[in-house]
Parts: sequence; C-alpha cells; structure tokens
Amino acid sequence: MNKNFEFLNKVGNLSEGSFKKLQGLAIYRKILSNQVLSESGIVPKKVYMLVSGVITAFVNSESGKQFNKQIFTPISFAGALTAILKNEPSEVTYMTLTECKVYEIDFEDFKELCRQDFEIGRLYVKVLEHIFITYEARSLDLMRLDATERYVKLRSQIPDIDNLIPQYQIASYLNITPVQLSRIRKKINFI
Repeated sequence: MNKNFEFLNKVGNLSEGSFKKLQGLAIYRKILSNQVLSESGIVPKKVYMLVSGVITAFVNSESGKQFNKQIFTPISFAGALTAILKNEPSEVTYMTLTECKVYEIDFEDFKELCRQDFEIGRLYVKVLEHIFITYEARSLDLMRLDATERYVKLRSQIPDIDNLIPQYQIASYLNITPVQLSRIRKKINFI
C-alpha cells in the first residue's frame, strides 16, 4: 500500500477514491537543498506535503538575522497558511534545507476539492488540528523548557538532526546562538 495513502488515511480516514482525487491535484517535485518554496513578501498559492528531506520556515529580522520558526520533517505539511488564508504577503519564508521530495498543491484547487468531497474536507480539518497542536506545543516548549531540554527533545524527535542540517539552523530553531548550542552539545557529549 502507498505510504502516503496510509499516512493520509491515518490522519483523516481517507478512502482510496478520495486519495486518487487528491493525487490528481498534487504535483510531485524533487527540490534541491536551499531552494525557496514560499518567500516572505509574496502572496503564496501553494502548500506542500513533505515526503522526504527537511524544510524550514523562518523570519528575517531587519538586521538580517534569521529566526527559524519551524523545522519540517517527513511526513508533514508545510506552507505559508496564514498568508494564504488572509490572501496577504507572507511574513515567513519556507525553504528546503536538504534535497526534498514534496507534493505541491494549489491551495484554491484544494479548497474546491474540499467543498466537493466530504472526506477531503474532513482531512483538511484534521490537518489544521495537527498544525495547531504542533505550533502550540512549540510555543509551550519555548516558554517552559530550557535550551538543553529543547535540544534533547529535538534530537528525540529527529535523531539525526545534527547530520541533516547545519548547527546554526538548529541553534536558530532552539532560539539560542551557535556558541550556546556547541556548549550544550559538549556538556551532554553529543559532539
């Protein structure tokens, strides 16, 4: 059985017929590392289902410093959803950190399919619930956990993170400096 179907079926109890409709909208793309999927300042139109690789969502400060808002690993959904829903330029840039395989979907076409197919509409609700839960957990982690605890948690979620992306990207996601990350790694013997 198709692992993408299994995943979507687990998320939203999707029939094979509805999956085929969704597949008809999706464009499979292989994208090199460091490619922008959705740029800040632009009104986005696409969302992505990540099936391999790593994507980051980040904001740049006025001084040019990058702040990683989220790191996406398979299988997950990525895209500037707030900007899409508000039909406004995104404040967030989405970029591949490694070579990625994604399914790209035009969001308006997806919404139309949601109106036509109850199962796909239900899947959309489940995906939104998952996104909300993920972002709330991230916000709570930033408030409750210290930097070492956040790093240990990240490594438990993505065990090979240190081999996938540069340390400065990890540090930015943890909301610390690369020097702080180096000290944490040394302290807990991950170097």
